[in-house]
Amino acid sequence: MGSFVSELRRRNVVRAAAFYAASGWLLVQVATQVFPLFNVPNWALRWIVIAAVLGFPFVMAFAWFYELTPHGLKRESEIDPADSITHRTGKKLDRWIIAIMAVAIVLLVTNQFVLRKEDKAASVSPEVPEKSIAVLPFTDLSPGHDQEYFSDGMAEELLNALAKLKDLKVAGRTSSFSFKGKNDDLRTIGKALSVAHILEGSLRKQGDKVRITAQLIQVSDGFHLWSETYDGDTSDVFTLQEHIARAIADKLEVVLKGDPAQRIVPIDTTNPEAHALYMQATAIFNRREGAHFADAIAQLEQAVKLDPKYARAHARLAAIEAIAPTYMIIDPVASVAGAEEHARIASELDPGLAEPYGALGQSLSIRRHFLEARTAFERAQELDPDDSTSAFWFAAQLIMTGYRDQGNALIDRLLAVDPMLPTALLWRGVSFVYAGDMTNGERLLKRAADANLVFAGLGLSFVADARNDKAEAIKQLASSFKVLDTTLPKEAPEILASGILGDAASRTAALDMVHRYVDTHPKVIPGVIIYSLIRMDESAEALALVKGGLTSNDAVFLSLLWSPYGRGVRALPEFPEFTRTIGFADVWDKYGAPDDCRRIAPGNYACQ
Repeated sequence: MGSFVSELRRRNVVRAAAFYAASGWLLVQVATQVFPLFNVPNWALRWIVIAAVLGFPFVMAFAWFYELTPHGLKRESEIDPADSITHRTGKKLDRWIIAIMAVAIVLLVTNQFVLRKEDKAASVSPEVPEKSIAVLPFTDLSPGHDQEYFSDGMAEELLNALAKLKDLKVAGRTSSFSFKGKNDDLRTIGKALSVAHILEGSLRKQGDKVRITAQLIQVSDGFHLWSETYDGDTSDVFTLQEHIARAIADKLEVVLKGDPAQRIVPIDTTNPEAHALYMQATAIFNRREGAHFADAIAQLEQAVKLDPKYARAHARLAAIEAIAPTYMIIDPVASVAGAEEHARIASELDPGLAEPYGALGQSLSIRRHFLEARTAFERAQELDPDDSTSAFWFAAQLIMTGYRDQGNALIDRLLAVDPMLPTALLWRGVSFVYAGDMTNGERLLKRAADANLVFAGLGLSFVADARNDKAEAIKQLASSFKVLDTTLPKEAPEILASGILGDAASRTAALDMVHRYVDTHPKVIPGVIIYSLIRMDESAEALALVKGGLTSNDAVFLSLLWSPYGRGVRALPEFPEFTRTIGFADVWDKYGAPDDCRRIAPGNYACQ
């Protein structure tokens, strides 16, 4: 045995083994740190380790039979021992082994105690609950590929049904649907949405026949926990959804809030055509496609004509009419009146629905009945705190009426469930900017833009302006003005944005345009006109126009009143009277003074 060990040493097999092991370890340490920078999958590193292990016996055999000499590589039996690397370069090889091992140890220590510590600090995220799920939009496999609204609607209704299950966290619709049409890895989606499970599926509709395939996937390992195919016709959609929701509930061991025997998916209508119209209109509403709002309103009006007791169709019609003045040219008085009528009908048909109260709150807010609006929003929250549309409208109204901190807290709660909700990202991002936190502000505003919010530039203009990039700031602001007010002359958005952010001449040109426009006595003043006047320090004129009647979009400038840009407005002698006229003081008398004001007497507040 001793002679064999001596022979191993003489032939440098021991040195070769040490050199190979040190080199392999160094290679693994380098790959561990470099591969993540280029998104190289983990399996590549595993194969490197496997290849290194498999190669070890071959290298040892090679070292036994061959040896490096000053004259090149030779078979061990053909060389003079005096030429062996053992005598000439053995010590040099030892130094190489020591150097390689030292470098590998440094890399190991860096990876374990420096980089991983930084990664952990940079990736702090809430713990993912085991009972959590995201519902991705279903794929339309219909022969004509013309049933996308139906497949999306099916997934959305399943999402809403699963949200009723006890102890189950369900990712918000906007965030889940943001992955539509993308081929992101399910682990990436699960991490982004902070969920442990994903439901995906497909829908095939041909005539009245429907086939739905659904599968429940565990995010951590991609394992399919459950998969099933359901066949039926358009009159069976609620039953099919019930079967899917029940299967998921059983698999995740969650139960319905309240009575476990209660249906998870309610039967909202027995008219398949009315339901199809509802889903078509809902697709338009979800995308906020203002150019097609008239189509959505017509579809919902037809749906409630086919089934007058279809409560959700009345509720969705109320919601669309409540926000229609912001997205299309329409009489705001008639629009909000229609919203309130359909909200009333929906609530009478189904008192448990939150959406009608949210729509009612939004329409009352547009009419500046802020106290009544808040009551409606609070009722919507009581009925369904997970109704993101109603919750966002409530948060916006809180901020508009001066309760900035409460509004931001509600938006934070919304973003915890629906982290890619575009409008919530915009409002929260702008709030960060107003507070001087440009880093978080820019982060959220860029996410809003990435989510295709067409007026994200309203916030991004602040970021560009802070970097002294006036051209980009004007571009971003003008692009938002074009979307937020379709009644403005074509050239107005650029002129207004330049007046706010440009030089004195641009400001003069913008004010001249505003005065010419106002002199035409438009029935409804564009909200961006008021916004622009406040930003150009023409606060008194802005308040006078607001008191004169409704605008097309109060939200765009009322939130500005409680920002650093609104200090000049709040300092005006006429501001206390303005707060009484517009209805703020009524809210403050009931709920307490807002963040920047103090109460002097009932209906009388001093703001700073």
